[in-house]
Amino acid sequence: MSWLDRLRGGFAKTAEKVADNLTGLATKAALDTSTLDDIEEALIASDLGPEASKRIRDAIAARRYEQLDERGLRTILAEEIEKILAPVAKPLEVYGFPRPHVILVIGVNGSGKTTTIGKLGAWLKDEDYGVLLAAGDTFRAAAIEQLRIWGDRIGAPVISGKEGGDPAGIVFDGVKQATATGEDVLIVDTAGRLQNKTHLMDELSKIRRVLGRLNPDAPHDVLLVLDATTGQNALAQVEVFRETAGVTGLLMTKLDGTARGGVMVAAAEKFGLPIYAIGVGEGVSDLRPFDPRAVARAIAGLPPE
Repeated sequence: MSWLDRLRGGFAKTAEKVADNLTGLATKAALDTSTLDDIEEALIASDLGPEASKRIRDAIAARRYEQLDERGLRTILAEEIEKILAPVAKPLEVYGFPRPHVILVIGVNGSGKTTTIGKLGAWLKDEDYGVLLAAGDTFRAAAIEQLRIWGDRIGAPVISGKEGGDPAGIVFDGVKQATATGEDVLIVDTAGRLQNKTHLMDELSKIRRVLGRLNPDAPHDVLLVLDATTGQNALAQVEVFRETAGVTGLLMTKLDGTARGGVMVAAAEKFGLPIYAIGVGEGVSDLRPFDPRAVARAIAGLPPE
């Protein structure tokens, strides 16, 4: 199965939810204000968020259709979603010297953070970058062991310590080892304890200070892993982590099988943060660069081009 087929399959439930919410709205005789209001409400109910939904409603209204069939509505929906998503579709670039390029990966526990780090490491290795993983989530022994398993799986060394250890110390050791061995990228797992924002901020600030002494430009990226199945709650996570961690980009996970993939559109419209990659499966190669056109057509229930 091709990546586009997997992508469409992953968004099938989201597309079905959108279609169910829009049922009957494209067959009314006149596209009047009441119908436009109904379309906007249907898009909000599909997790696209109020800002994006109003933008799409206004775009439909501006075209001055007397009436609109289902195919036409889906086409317009795909076009407008693509316009929202295209500005945030950015490549994840590994740049800068001295090496390593440091990526902090953050997110709440259960978001798929550690698994996403493994997949991101595999993706970068496929691009011929040397990768070192650092188990900076010392709060959970399971996270440390899970990262070690992923390191073995993708052939990347892992820096780790004991449960409850100092994450900044792990990061320090990671940068030193990556520098000594010539690795291009250091990917750092971090704790996701939102219930104690002060502790999280202090921990991340300490990591930043350690990195700053070793490489003033590090971290080069602070990537937030968002679980699409949480719907609008994902937007609240962006708010918190942007404040506490200085998020520079997003990685969207668990889009396969969820009916709430529309939250990606809401996040793009609300925050404008780069979306570097999306995950639509459990396989090691199922984290891929974000393609706004393909995603927009999948959400609208249109076949790949």
